[in-house]
Amino acid sequence: MKLKSFIVTFGSFVLTTGMLYLVGHMFTIPWLMFHHEYTENGNGFFISAGSFVPLIIGLIVCFFAEKIYIYKFR
Repeated sequence: MKLKSFIVTFGSFVLTTGMLYLVGHMFTIPWLMFHHEYTENGNGFFISAGSFVPLIIGLIVCFFAEKIYIYKFR
């Protein structure tokens, strides 16, 4: 049961996060897109970061997916 629970949890996390990033890039929604850059040429300072909103939503969805799976399994 632990392996199936892990597969359901991890699969829902990957699927949800991937779909949100895909929708963000397809429709150019900045808070769902993965890539953001900041460059300051004077000091040679460069930061590249992505949005964490799809990751947070993915974690919430996988939490509920695991709870639903455990409830239905019992």
